[in-house]
Amino acid sequence: MKRTRRLLSLVALVSAVSLLGAACGDDTDDTGSDTGGGDTTEQKSEIKVGLAYDIGGRGDKSFNDSAAEGLDEAASTLGLPAPKELSPSKDEDREANLKLLAEGGFNPIIGVGFAYADSVTLVAEANPDITFATIDTVVDLPNVRNNVFAEQEGSFLVGAAAGLKTSSKKIGFIGGVETELIKKFEAGFVAGVKQTSPDSTVEAKYITPDGDFTGFNDPAKAKEIAAAMYEGGVDIIFHAAGGSGTGLFDAAVAAGDGKWAIGVDSDQYLNASPEQQKHILTSMIKRVNVAVRDTIQAFADGDTEGKTVVLDLKADGVGYSTSGGYIDDITSQLDELKDKIIAGEIEVPTSPS
Repeated sequence: MKRTRRLLSLVALVSAVSLLGAACGDDTDDTGSDTGGGDTTEQKSEIKVGLAYDIGGRGDKSFNDSAAEGLDEAASTLGLPAPKELSPSKDEDREANLKLLAEGGFNPIIGVGFAYADSVTLVAEANPDITFATIDTVVDLPNVRNNVFAEQEGSFLVGAAAGLKTSSKKIGFIGGVETELIKKFEAGFVAGVKQTSPDSTVEAKYITPDGDFTGFNDPAKAKEIAAAMYEGGVDIIFHAAGGSGTGLFDAAVAAGDGKWAIGVDSDQYLNASPEQQKHILTSMIKRVNVAVRDTIQAFADGDTEGKTVVLDLKADGVGYSTSGGYIDDITSQLDELKDKIIAGEIEVPTSPS
């Protein structure tokens, strides 16, 4: 009996040691798993974002400011250190700014605007370990995330609004630079006008020809063009001209009651003066902020592979604003058109006819 009790005690001891060893083994596995994944918060705080604006930079109250909004949101949400922001004073600065960001150890690096296509191509090829992102252009490289928009779809909706609201049946469009991208705005806008007001005419003018990007930062010229249109009987003008758009708003104020302007990229009513707000019918929303924010979030989540993301009406990448309440009476009609575009019942053109 004594021998049997000693044997049972020995078995119990061995079992206890085995259980203890197993428990220690589980703790080691858990710790190893945590170490392998790392501290997510700490990893995100080490991300250094570099953003290169287009001409006009932060403060243009349009395209660049929308990008800045997305940058600020991502930095705040993820707890990132202050991003590095650079703006070109001339076309040649784009490539130089990207190189400065790459040499400074910034990753990811975002080039804001289609004019960055060549520069991103050169600098991204030379720095394959850095993730780059574009806005409004496509660079086919494994370390570049491209963000493109269906500008024609959002422009169609504000064109439809202009067709429903015009009294003179004369409508205007001002493009910053006569590029294929800006022609998408014109094409969609004209199609929208014709959808709701077939007998209206649309006069289109561009500030500068393709290759001269100063047209995105020339409010005085935009004001001159807009003033001539208003004097000729046009009562609503849509601009796709970046920082030049403030000139349109000033022209609308000077032209007086019944003269309207349509903003672009961001809800420009929100940053306009009280006098200008009385003339901003709506804005074509192009959610550059979402593209920038999501690019940084994807990088933080470990998604660094090259791809092209399309932000259209279905993805809520474009749309229209209702600030001021001037189109509240027609939003149901605009939303019906939006649904038809998403369903494929309306195909919006991408180039002027």
